[in-house]
Amino acid sequence: MKIISGTAHRTLAGNIAATLGQSLADVQVDAFPDGETSVKINENVRGEDVFIIQPSCPPTNHNIMELLILVDAARRASAERITAVMPFFGYARQDRKDQPRVPITAKLVANLLTSAGVNRVLTMDLHAPQIQGFFDIPVDHLYAKPVLINYLRERHPDTSNLTVVSPDVGGVKMARAYADALGAELAIVAKHRVSATRVEAMNVIGDVNGRDVLLVDDMTETAGTLTAAAEILHKHGAKRIFAGVSHAIISELANQRLAKSPIEEIITTDSVPQACGTKVQAVTIAPLLGEAIRRINGGQSVTSLFSF
Repeated sequence: MKIISGTAHRTLAGNIAATLGQSLADVQVDAFPDGETSVKINENVRGEDVFIIQPSCPPTNHNIMELLILVDAARRASAERITAVMPFFGYARQDRKDQPRVPITAKLVANLLTSAGVNRVLTMDLHAPQIQGFFDIPVDHLYAKPVLINYLRERHPDTSNLTVVSPDVGGVKMARAYADALGAELAIVAKHRVSATRVEAMNVIGDVNGRDVLLVDDMTETAGTLTAAAEILHKHGAKRIFAGVSHAIISELANQRLAKSPIEEIITTDSVPQACGTKVQAVTIAPLLGEAIRRINGGQSVTSLFSF
């Protein structure tokens, strides 16, 4: 196998390769003076099982285009199979037409990847799991839950006073899975989104008074949903508030909001390089992705990776 890294998250790619006892393939990724991406694979990949690691995190369009160019280079170099390893799949929130005359960009990205020559996709915690159906090629969809729950059990072993909270109605299924795994209670925050950056939390369904609270969500970018939910939970008597997020694309606005919020800690994965901040604790997913790559390469099942 050959493991290739784009420029989106070289640290994670290097850690994944290390878990497999390999080094990253020698690939040169530069930019021409006019901004166009230049790629050259400096070693033989003919007949190889190639894994290209590139989350489509900000700058999203640049990273997606770079991934497509890397795929084309590997395909034209006669790689036998190309797997796009996208720990974070950008544009996943644009998965349907919720207004007139808008695109379904998640489907467009799926088409672009397939047309470029990707034979398989390995990703984690898609914003909408049905996006797997946008692809006409195999998709291995991993979950961050085992990694985050193992960390939570080590850091907070006593879950007798814990309530898992979904910050919106759409995340109830995910919150229920965490609650069942931790043996905790479940609650929901009903919210109203005012704009892309501002959320007004409305009410709490469930009892959080005097209890530790774990807010769970698949991703956060501006932390609007999490901080609004945390404020209302605090008003309802929550004792300590934590957050567990699969993908934390922490912006400056998010850091400002988190600093002022009652959230003590955000536990997330290192799926994107932006998962950092004063209250952010990133748990590595390199062993999880490395084991998935090993099993895909060997034609083995990845189902057992969902257990913990």
